[in-house]
Amino acid sequence: MSTRTTAHATWGRALFILTAASTALAALTIPAAAAPSHGREDCARTITINGGNAFPESVAADNHYVYTASIADGTVYRGRPGAKTLDPFLPGGQDGRTQATGIKITGNRLLVAGAFTGRFFIYTNAGKLVSTYTVPGTGAPTLVNDAAVTPNGDVYLTDSFRAVVYRIPAAAVNAPATGAQHTLQEAYRLPDYVAGQSNGNGIVATPDGRSLIIGYWYSGALYRLTLATGEIRKIAAPALTSADGIALRGNTLYVARSVNNEIDTVRLSGDNTRATVVSERSYPGADTTTGVAVSGDRLLVTNSQMDTYLYGTPLTSPVFTVESLPLH
Repeated sequence: MSTRTTAHATWGRALFILTAASTALAALTIPAAAAPSHGREDCARTITINGGNAFPESVAADNHYVYTASIADGTVYRGRPGAKTLDPFLPGGQDGRTQATGIKITGNRLLVAGAFTGRFFIYTNAGKLVSTYTVPGTGAPTLVNDAAVTPNGDVYLTDSFRAVVYRIPAAAVNAPATGAQHTLQEAYRLPDYVAGQSNGNGIVATPDGRSLIIGYWYSGALYRLTLATGEIRKIAAPALTSADGIALRGNTLYVARSVNNEIDTVRLSGDNTRATVVSERSYPGADTTTGVAVSGDRLLVTNSQMDTYLYGTPLTSPVFTVESLPLH
């Protein structure tokens, strides 16, 4: 069995367990302060992705563009903020980019995680390849999942199957676009990884640049990693199982929970040691919400249809979309 097939089967087992747990929990009474909103959001907008194999795992936005990318073939799509369609920007397979998960923007650089391939790509916003990174060749399964950028420009990456955080220094991110190839360097070790499961996933940097917040998909735990010391502390918070992509504005964390098909708004304490769930929200058509990004006063969420990509279940819709919701 190939590494990719094994990884898919592992992710599938975890997804089955979490789906069953979510179904059981749905019968419980949810406190009013955290009650889900399932009505059609005012001013919700659907953005269509112009690609029949998109399976959009992640989303990113700045003042110039909105990006998403396909975990199925690595195609990167983009459009202007407010556009109704995202069109192909970087073709799938180009530069060996056959899968894509987390996608981020920093300055005039576009960062693309290569999922089960163990690769990571840096491009200019004109589409030129700056460099390609590959995980160390240990032979262990890998899932290079998501990226965070600190205020000084350093980039940190999660690997859901390896209990590490990789670092790429700002100088390398902003190097000339030569297409150079490098090996990812491990910067920190992460605790509480469960063998054979999808663990560290979404990652963001705090505004002061001192810490990273990392979400674990399988356990739903949140962790604070202090960059100066390497101290890793579990945040006191409810378990957010199937926590996938995360976005941070101020002390408010937005967590895409893929199996639950919802976005949780989570308030962090001033020292990032505690977190409170403020709200849980969904919307009609939510379909495995794996990615989330803040764009102005909007929240962008991917409808990834990941169950079809992983296990070949029938498509919910032949049209792939990103949902744009009011931030509050």
